[in-house]
Amino acid sequence: MSRFSGALQLTDIDDFITPSQECIKPVTIDKTKSKTGAKITVEGNGYYEETESGKKKLQKVEITLQDCLACSGCITSAEGVLITQQSQEELLKVLRENTKLKAIDRDNEKVRTVVFTISTQPILSLANRYQIGAEDAARHLSGYFRSLGADYVLCTKVADDLALLECRQEFLERYRENENQTMLSSSCPGWVCYAEKTHGNFILPHLSTTRSPQQIMGVLVKQYLAERLNVAGSRIYHVTVMPCYDKKLESSRQDFFSEVNESRDVDCVITSVEIEQMLTEDEHPLPQHEPADLDWPWSDRRPDSMVWSHESTLSGGYAEHIFKYAAKELFNKDIPPEELELKPVKNRDFFEIVLEREGKAVLKFAIANGFRNIQNLVQKLKRGKGANYNFVEVMACPSGCINGGAQVRPTTGQHVRELTQELRELYKKLPHSVPDNDVSKHVYSEFLDGGAHTDKCHELLHTSYHAVEKLSTALNIKW
Repeated sequence: MSRFSGALQLTDIDDFITPSQECIKPVTIDKTKSKTGAKITVEGNGYYEETESGKKKLQKVEITLQDCLACSGCITSAEGVLITQQSQEELLKVLRENTKLKAIDRDNEKVRTVVFTISTQPILSLANRYQIGAEDAARHLSGYFRSLGADYVLCTKVADDLALLECRQEFLERYRENENQTMLSSSCPGWVCYAEKTHGNFILPHLSTTRSPQQIMGVLVKQYLAERLNVAGSRIYHVTVMPCYDKKLESSRQDFFSEVNESRDVDCVITSVEIEQMLTEDEHPLPQHEPADLDWPWSDRRPDSMVWSHESTLSGGYAEHIFKYAAKELFNKDIPPEELELKPVKNRDFFEIVLEREGKAVLKFAIANGFRNIQNLVQKLKRGKGANYNFVEVMACPSGCINGGAQVRPTTGQHVRELTQELRELYKKLPHSVPDNDVSKHVYSEFLDGGAHTDKCHELLHTSYHAVEKLSTALNIKW
């Protein structure tokens, strides 16, 4: 059968896909043989030892995230590769070394300004884990990171706002050019990696070019904040705290290496569960760390809160915000939040939002969470039925970012759905963010040449995608 039938729906897919046998890194092998032959033994620490005329430790093979991104053998498997620059061990090592250099000579050119950026979902995950409020969790995290050597601790609010403003403008431009084309969100790196490796040039034109909030924050920190601090971007070590291992893959993309700064926009990604592990190893729960305010370098007026919600769908609010904006701009229809109806379709992770005029759907959006729904969505696009939707918010994890693969897992046998519901309730209590605000306008004016989709905006806040060619090896054979 050459393709799926129209009636077939995928209903039992594991959302966490591990590496396949195609995921291979070539290793140079020395074929020189001794007369007596040599035996290789594996030690308890994972290293190999060659015994011929004595023991000799062999080099341990390491797979980097760049290797992973360049390989078509797996889909979203950051959890399964050895990460050398994106681990808590590497983070702590950098912080310790930087603290020692500061103590000797703060003006040493090797000293770096350490900036942490915390996204909303990890704050809620850790707040729930330690049974404290979201704002308190953010302040205790700020104090903890400062105790490790952080110079600045930020939230992602400004980047979240800019991502929505850019994405909604991009949608309007695409819709006016071709209202029958489906635009797909691209803030989920697991979904983007899957699209590039599995569906390539067919699906990539549908993806929004707007960078994710993490990568927009990288630009703001390495360029805008660097200018304000009078520090070279290359001398800033930028760490983000995220709910998803695949954010490590995203930060490692060559597209997000700044030639101007000669550094990545995000140097290290650490996740909610890794923060929990670090706290556990220190034997000091989060509430025991001295609280400290998060920094707000974007304006003189500090907001009342540092933890914000964007709409109600726990993953940035793309579908809801762009739908309301498009309804107003295209059809002069104001939709209050309480009137926006998300209709579940077939399962709890697929929703539709529809605007009707005279009984006809004139604007149709969807939210597709989890690979089961992603697969079915791609099938529809390939059958030419995807045009039913003008925009789809796509997230690889069931329930979206609040249930990211690197969020703190239940500790008492609690079902993941119950935990997700608790996090949803915490999210509902957060103050609601309005992207059109004085701070985002100020950033546009001072840093981005004045407005959405200027040349500088397109250069710094947008990106491109690349189809990954399938490896043609014997390992591709499916027995």
